[in-house]
Amino acid sequence: MTREVSRRSILAAIPLAALGVSALTACSGGGGSAAAGAPVSQADIDAAMKKDTKLAFWTWVPDIQKEVDLFQAKYPAVKVEVVNVGQGGAHYQKLRAAIQAGKGAPDVVQMEFDKLPSFTLTDSLLDLTPYGIGELKSDYPGWVWGGVTPGGKGIYGVPQDTGPMGMLYREDLFTAAGLTVPKTWDEFAAAVTAYRGKNASSMLTNWAPSSEANMLALFWQAGGRPFSFDGAKNVKINLTGDAACKKVTAYWNDLFKSGNIGNEPDFADAWYQGLNNGKYAAWLTGAWGPVFLQGTAKSTAGKWRVAPLPQWDSSSPASGNYGGSTDAVLKSSQNPIAAAMLARFVNTDEKAALTLANEQFLFPPSTKTLNNPAFADASASFYGGQKVNKQFTDISATVQEGFQFLPFNDYAASSYDKTMGKAIGDRGDLNAALSAWQDDLVQYAKGQGFTVAS
Repeated sequence: MTREVSRRSILAAIPLAALGVSALTACSGGGGSAAAGAPVSQADIDAAMKKDTKLAFWTWVPDIQKEVDLFQAKYPAVKVEVVNVGQGGAHYQKLRAAIQAGKGAPDVVQMEFDKLPSFTLTDSLLDLTPYGIGELKSDYPGWVWGGVTPGGKGIYGVPQDTGPMGMLYREDLFTAAGLTVPKTWDEFAAAVTAYRGKNASSMLTNWAPSSEANMLALFWQAGGRPFSFDGAKNVKINLTGDAACKKVTAYWNDLFKSGNIGNEPDFADAWYQGLNNGKYAAWLTGAWGPVFLQGTAKSTAGKWRVAPLPQWDSSSPASGNYGGSTDAVLKSSQNPIAAAMLARFVNTDEKAALTLANEQFLFPPSTKTLNNPAFADASASFYGGQKVNKQFTDISATVQEGFQFLPFNDYAASSYDKTMGKAIGDRGDLNAALSAWQDDLVQYAKGQGFTVAS
């Protein structure tokens, strides 16, 4: 099981109502469209939302019918059928099959930030610019908005959730070991050694072999920008030439060689037990991690705390992002206005957005929700009463703009597992593995007809 699939599965682990699965074909019936990118008028939007319409919405968010019901209460003429076709690979495989077949595709689809470029490459997504989505730009941090504009051309989704990275740690175990929370990566490395010296049967943290998304987030935090995509057929792949990527890789290579951090698969029984029994005292993860940990390590309630990632430059706090998704509209939708308004409403209506954040535990991308006291001021007893949402809101503000994903990130992740991941699992040479990952991605990109720059 890949780390990304496991992250999605966290939603399924939350005790909320499950969605039903059924075959569904996007329904036609007009609804207006933007001709040649021309802006859609408010009059056209008003007319479309009063017309009897059926929409298909593919998503894996549990109980999102709550937000859909709010939408349908406002627009009673629009009927939405929500379908969960699966998570991870199953979701995208069925989506691509429906697009290729020319039938059965949804109108609105949940899509992760790192998957958007592969669907814009095939011209499968509707540019939402003419539908007024651009006016939302000021509601999001720049790095979030950049995620829905791959290649800097068009707007291809409404942000739904994000995963700025922080550190969850056992305060009691740190105190017992005489450690303070490391504020820099040098301090973190020293803490790794010191903690193991006092706890022969446990380690400060674990880093799983299948952790491509986490590693990219650490590259991101350090200022690494190994990939770029122009929205057409030109990509940059520069893992070995990017100084920040090399620095991060060398740092973790030293930690693995020391034998003082774990390298076992995460989201597996042994790893779960390690979080429960104190084998691991810290977890570097995205903003979705606190809720997951709360459900996984119940016996440790009250002992965990949240802190920012250790920093390379403590005078300039930074983080990277791990995870997150959008709601996109398929270009094939026969009801583009209604579809665009659905994607907008479930993620930006105040009540809907707060429900996603407080009941379905999606970490909100919008600064309006992040700063809403109903979200930001919540305290978590599992974390000793700490305002965890506020902690990650502050972390989100430190994520820098400019990080891009390749338009074949699925392949990049599988290639990582065979190169970097294998080296982690074997405690081998990560520096050599970075070169192997670079070479494999370049070879694959050229084989797919991309022009590759380094």
